[in-house]
Order: sequence, then structure tokens, then C-alpha cells
Amino acid sequence: MGMTQGLRGWGTSLSFLASVFTILSTVTNNWIHHEKAHSGLWQEGTQGGCSGISHQPISVAGVCMVLAGGFGVLATLMGLRLLYRADESLRSQTTTALLFLSGLLLLLALISYSAASARKEDGFSWSYFAGWLALPFFVLAGCCFLLVDVILQSAEVIGNFPVCL
Repeated sequence: MGMTQGLRGWGTSLSFLASVFTILSTVTNNWIHHEKAHSGLWQEGTQGGCSGISHQPISVAGVCMVLAGGFGVLATLMGLRLLYRADESLRSQTTTALLFLSGLLLLLALISYSAASARKEDGFSWSYFAGWLALPFFVLAGCCFLLVDVILQSAEVIGNFPVCL
């Protein structure tokens, strides 16, 4: 089936991009820029060096980001398996669930970080926006795999339908 393979390819590509943006956003320390400093999920940097952050909501955001990135990588690997084993009618329900779960965790992380650390004199930086950029990619990838599953289910139902001519 050409349509399902195309959707699996798009879903896997979008999942890969979302995972890259999530991991990049998680490991960098440029979420917020101050006058002469910057901060991320794990460290605050000034001109004199970097130090760890001990705020509760930020650590929740960090854990959610790590989980979102991990589930995104796992979903990408599952998507590759689905893509290259086209001879079997593999279902993509688990991949879809992992992608939507990654998006939900990413959204939770970004909202909790925004609520905990936003001040008027600070501005968000590129690492923060990379996290927001990953969110629609997770959702679109999940929709691609969900559509593949719907197509396979409908083909199965139509194939079993008795036709009397």
C-alpha cells in the first residue's frame, strides 16, 4: 500500500525532527536570557561561570523534557521498524500513543517552565522556542501514524465484507 508507506515515512521523519528539537532544547542552557546571563533547565550561566538550578518547577520541566525526548526517540525507532517491514500489516497504535504522550509531556514541561520562570525583564531564548517547535511535529507525526492505522483497519473491514453479485 503506497499511501500507508508514505504516511509512515512522513510520520517517522516528523518524529525524528521532533526528537532532535526536543533533545536539543533539553541539553542546551539558553531557555531564558537575562541582561548579562542566560539560564536553562539545568544551569544558570553568568560571565563568571555556570551553576546548577534548584527550583522545583524547573526540575519538573526537565524531567518532562527528558521523558518526552526519550519517548520521541523510541517512537522514531518504532516508526522506522514499521516503515521498513512493509510486508507485514503492522499496526501503529503504540507508536501513535508514544508520539501523543511525548507531545503531552513536552507541553507540560514548556508550560510549567513558562509559569515558573517568566519575569518581565527576561526574554525567552532559542532553546525554549526549539521546544515549542517540536510540539507540532510530535502531534503531526502522531496524526500520520493514526491515519495509517485507520486506513489499515478500514481495509481489513472492507476485505472481510461479504459481496453478493
